[in-house]
Amino acid sequence: MSSPKAIIIGSGIGGLATAIRLAVMGYAVEVFERNDYPGGKLSLIEKDGFRFDAGPSLFTQPQNIEALFSLANEPIEDYFNYQSVDVVCHYFFENGKQLKTYADKTLLAKTFEEVLGEDRNAVINYLNDAEKLYNNIGTIFLNHSLHKRNTWLHSRVFNALKHVKWSYLLGTLHQYNQSKFKTAEAVQLFNRFATYNGSNPYKAPGMLSLIPHLEQNQGTFYPKGGMISITKALYQLALKKGVQFHFNKNVTAIVHEQKKVKGIVVNDEQVSASLVVSNGDVYYTYKKLLKQDIIANKISKLERSSSALIFYWGIQKEFSELGLHNIFFSNDYKKEFDHLFEKKTLMDDPTVYINITSKMEKTHAQVGGENWFVMINAPTNEGQDWQALVSEARKNIISKLNRLLRTDLEKYIVSETIMDPVIIEQKTGTYQGSLYGTSSNSKWAAFLRPSNFSSKIKGLYFCGGTVHPGGGIPLCLQSAEIAAAIIKKNEQQ
Repeated sequence: MSSPKAIIIGSGIGGLATAIRLAVMGYAVEVFERNDYPGGKLSLIEKDGFRFDAGPSLFTQPQNIEALFSLANEPIEDYFNYQSVDVVCHYFFENGKQLKTYADKTLLAKTFEEVLGEDRNAVINYLNDAEKLYNNIGTIFLNHSLHKRNTWLHSRVFNALKHVKWSYLLGTLHQYNQSKFKTAEAVQLFNRFATYNGSNPYKAPGMLSLIPHLEQNQGTFYPKGGMISITKALYQLALKKGVQFHFNKNVTAIVHEQKKVKGIVVNDEQVSASLVVSNGDVYYTYKKLLKQDIIANKISKLERSSSALIFYWGIQKEFSELGLHNIFFSNDYKKEFDHLFEKKTLMDDPTVYINITSKMEKTHAQVGGENWFVMINAPTNEGQDWQALVSEARKNIISKLNRLLRTDLEKYIVSETIMDPVIIEQKTGTYQGSLYGTSSNSKWAAFLRPSNFSSKIKGLYFCGGTVHPGGGIPLCLQSAEIAAAIIKKNEQQ
């Protein structure tokens, strides 16, 4: 008897993880990818002797990847290696203060007190509360479908309700942080965690205060070879499990009849299957592949997450004051988010994030140089003059870095590649170039995010950053687990 067939559209991190899970479940899995490489946003740029991770640069919760290798009964060390990072991030403020956030919680709290004048106990208490919030409430939202009745009837939901505070639901993350810290720098630093899912800390609920738990309590890690090694490891694991990949294959339709999936159309040919999982943007899936405009329009009305403007700079100089992760804060954080989400443009004093993997592996840059992944948050693509915005942003970023690093950066930039929201939309198929699908700028956002299955078409499922539980590597991997669990249960019926 032949194995049941499953088709996955897109080989982003969620698609790769779903392919592995379904292959282990006994499906004959085929993945169709419109690009000539796997990984989606988690890809690689190599130019002029420098190499850059093109997309996500922060690695947390390695247990999500370990779980896939354990499930597949394969030794992870043959595919993937990583190490913990002692200094999580270097922060630079316009008032001249500089702060290193350490993985060690006690050292972190001590640094907050010595550098910022913040009560060390406030930091410890905040992170302890973040851990409780994540373990008691967050895991329900992140590990289970919010669109299945049995999720809400489980006893864990009633236990979680005991830990819900009004400040998590009714107040914003900024208001919550203001109630916990006395210094503006500490408030701004913890406000930043809203950007982990492309949201506005001045609108997103206090519930997002659980995010620092992932970075500061559970730890930050560095994968050997850079973030692209995650893609490579999962791709090789999928191949080992018998998954077939078809690159340069743009899926143009999902075929369904009498409320059942029949397959896909690719290169004007139909490929049959009774099970299809879309790892593509859920808006485009409904709009272009299913031609269901009503559902697509409903999704389009949900506020999008932020996008990004990224400069990949080859720097012919080494900066000892910088580390793997670096943040140069805006002097007016609220104004920056007002520009992003209300005015749909960039502010002249953006917060700048710099990732430098050559700090961990010197071979990622020319001798004596560094590979700078320089990113600022950007609005989604709504037809702005991006050429003008990119040009102005470049000047403002360099001016800011010159001021805070006391340097003349321009003369050290020997290589440059640029990624803006338009290019992100073109390369990854994400609606308006949003990095995380919809934003979390309301207390109902988690419930409004599209589900991991179709209630109208049997055999149709979804994974990735534009559906529950959201964007970012950990959540994409969890979306794959949720989708696979629903598939397993449905197919057993």
